[in-house]
Amino acid sequence: MEQPILSINNLTKKFGYLTAVKDLSFTINKGNVYGILGPNGSGKSTTLGIVLNVVNKTSGDFHWFDGDISTHDALKQVGAIIERPNFYPYMTAEQNLKLVCRIKGVDESKISEKLEIVGLLDRKDHKFRTYSLGMKQRLAIASALLNDPEILILDEPTNGLDPQGIHQIRQIIKEIAKNGTTILLASHLLDEVEKVCSHVVVLRKGEKLYSGRVDEMISSHGFFELKSDKHDELIQLLENHENFGKVKVEDDLITAFLNEPMSASDFNTFMFKKGITLSHLVKRKESLEEQFLQLTDNQ
Repeated sequence: MEQPILSINNLTKKFGYLTAVKDLSFTINKGNVYGILGPNGSGKSTTLGIVLNVVNKTSGDFHWFDGDISTHDALKQVGAIIERPNFYPYMTAEQNLKLVCRIKGVDESKISEKLEIVGLLDRKDHKFRTYSLGMKQRLAIASALLNDPEILILDEPTNGLDPQGIHQIRQIIKEIAKNGTTILLASHLLDEVEKVCSHVVVLRKGEKLYSGRVDEMISSHGFFELKSDKHDELIQLLENHENFGKVKVEDDLITAFLNEPMSASDFNTFMFKKGITLSHLVKRKESLEEQFLQLTDNQ
């Protein structure tokens, strides 16, 4: 039985004439990593702001957990980073987190455990101002985890980081999720959602284009990448076979898109019977990138 953590129903937010979020509905269930994916200006941050009580909604509603708890109380079980991390520059990481513990009414014994998760335990006595951008972001995650939240909310968690910093943050998110914390992250990076999230809500100009599992968003039946000594015969065969749609040729690599499901081994057997030996056969799914571009272009 899915346990809802956050339910959003017909949520709308207008700023004057601009509709930032339009009639948006989706549910976040326990134990998954959700991505809100969309280009800048698609309403991701506004949506997060509304459920975190920092932006007032225009219409619609949302509720946390089973709905019999006030948003104020619910937010005590939520960890969120929606702005640039804000710590005291001349205090150490540990001193900064002690302050957060006091504000949140959390025991200071949690500090080491959370610094360990984000890989900063050995830097706990260093001043915040000496931290790199990636370390600052990791400290913010540790801080948001101090109250052992049911759900961690991150807005563009890897923005502005170098490749190594990005990789570290993504690994940390996966680790936190493995320990059973639900995660909601907003991102304009498809690749990020594909690598980190199990579920995705795709937004464009405040409207939902898709919501569901990341692997099911990849709706096509995939494609085969093929090579054979009998290059031209193979192309001929594919073009005349109703199982295949588009056939793309780049040098000796042939890419054949499937119209219906077909396993690589069935395909191999079929080719063999036709007297064609394949020197290369890989079956792939269409990437989320292609899907996403189709989704956002066709609107």
